[in-house]
Amino acid sequence: MGVVWGLILVAIGSLFIFWGRTRSEFVVYRLLVARSRLAWGDRVHGFYQVSGGLMIAFGALVAITA
Repeated sequence: MGVVWGLILVAIGSLFIFWGRTRSEFVVYRLLVARSRLAWGDRVHGFYQVSGGLMIAFGALVAITA
């Protein structure tokens, strides 16, 4: 079961990186950006790229150790 959760985390992290790079207009991403903009300002898209990378690393770790 850990492999499944690890792959889900990797997929979500990949989406975050993709959305952050393209500055997506997808509804879910726009809601996340609007909320995060209060803390991160104009650097919000970079924040999502970095957090996506960390999610990929953590997901890979979860999948490997399961």
